[in-house]
Amino acid sequence: MGNGVQEGSVRLREDAETVLSGAVSSKRDHRQVLSSLLSGALAGALAKTAVAPLDRTKIIFQVSSKRFSAKEAFRLLYFTYLNEGFLSLWRGNSATMVRVIPYAAIQFSAHEEYKRILGRYYGFCGEALPPWPRLLAGALAGTTAASLTYPLDLVRARMAVTPKEMYSNIFHVFIRISREEGLKTLYFGFTPTVLGVIPYAGLSFFTYESLKSLHREYSGRPQPYPFERMVFGACAGLIGQSASYPLDVVRRRMQTAGVTGHHHGSILSTLCSIVREEGAVRGLYKGLSMNWLKGPIAVGISFTTFDLMQILLHRLQS
Repeated sequence: MGNGVQEGSVRLREDAETVLSGAVSSKRDHRQVLSSLLSGALAGALAKTAVAPLDRTKIIFQVSSKRFSAKEAFRLLYFTYLNEGFLSLWRGNSATMVRVIPYAAIQFSAHEEYKRILGRYYGFCGEALPPWPRLLAGALAGTTAASLTYPLDLVRARMAVTPKEMYSNIFHVFIRISREEGLKTLYFGFTPTVLGVIPYAGLSFFTYESLKSLHREYSGRPQPYPFERMVFGACAGLIGQSASYPLDVVRRRMQTAGVTGHHHGSILSTLCSIVREEGAVRGLYKGLSMNWLKGPIAVGISFTTFDLMQILLHRLQS
């Protein structure tokens, strides 16, 4: 009798410990998700605001048939400043923030979750993932974020290429598009976006994580310095954006077709139209040199901010 009561007491204690352990683990997981969401949101906001004038200029060239050059790009920036004022260089940035903050928050948070899931699946819990799962985690994170925030990206592109009189604010863009072009227009360019984000996000996260892993291996330091993170992020942005750039041009053409006079077409017809009218290299890589300037800066700021915020929040929680 006594043994039975004792065994029952032991089982109850073990069950209680299991429940308590699960609750603590669940609470820790929720904290990690919230930490990733907050860090990602701040990272995206800082990065995009820093390069917003260059980004707007790039989009204007992408959706027009004008020939791109660094001289023409900076001339456009200068005349925009003279004619519309300094703050006009950030026109559309409010729409960018509405999209980028949730996009970056979801992307970084999803990346952390996919790393954990793939780490458990491949038996690398708590360790750096091998190359292919590392690439897959980045691609899945980018696809998840793009799928959930796409209409906001289209709105941002419309605001970047139109005068202030056409769209007064973000909600006005949604209302006019829905009324004049139909709700399905909000997803024009979605397919090239997803096709482009797979190599972009996959290679960006892969490159950054790989460089951090190599740094850890050869330097003997567990964490890189902030400027080293910036360099790693810059390399990641350069590789990721170069790989996916033609699809980015196609996406912008499809998103802005309703206001630039282009025909709403498929990916292939838009691609062929650009090549036929402007040439393969000149048309599909228009503005890439500006992306080589702004992309590394933006991605470097983004990855560095995310990592440093994660370290700070972890210390505060501890």
